[in-house]
Amino acid sequence: MNFDFTDDQQAIKRTAHDFLADRLKPDKRRELAEAGSYDDGFWNEIAELGWPGIFIEEDHGGQGLGAVELVILQEELGYALAPTPFFSNAAAGFLIQQAGSDEQKERWLPGIASGEARGTVGVVSNGEAVLVPDADSAAVIVLVDGESASAVEAGSAEVESRDTIDSTRRFSRVSANGGGEQLGGDVQAGLDRAEIALAAELVGISQWALETAVAYAKERKQFDRPIGAYQAVAHRCAQMMLETEGARSAVYYAGWTADNEPDTTPLAASMAKAYAADAGWRVTASSLQVHGGIGFTWEHDLHFFLKRARTDGHLLGSARSHRDRVAELAGLSRAAATA
Repeated sequence: MNFDFTDDQQAIKRTAHDFLADRLKPDKRRELAEAGSYDDGFWNEIAELGWPGIFIEEDHGGQGLGAVELVILQEELGYALAPTPFFSNAAAGFLIQQAGSDEQKERWLPGIASGEARGTVGVVSNGEAVLVPDADSAAVIVLVDGESASAVEAGSAEVESRDTIDSTRRFSRVSANGGGEQLGGDVQAGLDRAEIALAAELVGISQWALETAVAYAKERKQFDRPIGAYQAVAHRCAQMMLETEGARSAVYYAGWTADNEPDTTPLAASMAKAYAADAGWRVTASSLQVHGGIGFTWEHDLHFFLKRARTDGHLLGSARSHRDRVAELAGLSRAAATA
């Protein structure tokens, strides 16, 4: 059995990696992160490549590819720490494609696929969604409340910008006061796919933090020896690699199930999100430890990755909540899941 990407998937990965490396150099990424803003020209180029609609049905203006192709893009976007509304737009696309009526799909998916009328998703608690990415620029906000969801026109919702530790993504508090159109289909199926996409971003973040730590450990010397020659540093880097690769395997398996074995997707999605959320935080924190003093400074980019990883870990459910869901879906007790 061949577990490698297809030729088309390899081409998507190469194109994404090269494009992001060219357009989002460290100085540019830092400029946008420090300003807490996005580059509209950069987003327009992403839209011209067709990325926002990569998984959306061709009937609604997308490319009609699958979750795996989106996972490939999300990993590369995480690796580049791209300040864009790509993830939030994709999450809305998944919810509407999986749970929306034909009329709702026709109304919202073309704009999401083209990137011209974007969407986002927020999880409601006590009547409001307290951490919604990119709601300030969305045309439609999908609010998920338990097993139900509604699509709300942005103009009909109360949107209040929020400052968070992650300056590479914009967040808002959203309240719709019960308004919007109910999505009558399988809300959880859309949410599962959004969780997989978010976990893929965490894999990319972890890969960057790992590579940066290893490069530093090879260059930085103490007592005329690279610090990577010392067992404590080498073992830390090895653990970082183990967690990054473990998260990658879980995420790509979950993406595969979404395209080929949807009955397995709920379990696979929560496994991927739980593992990747923990890995994203631990790998970036370990990278900081390898870097030592320089890693704690504002001048080093690592803190941007660490903060994105921490925030991603809580979006669409924390690692703990997903482990609880894995236990429930697998028929285990919560005690057994945490043992």
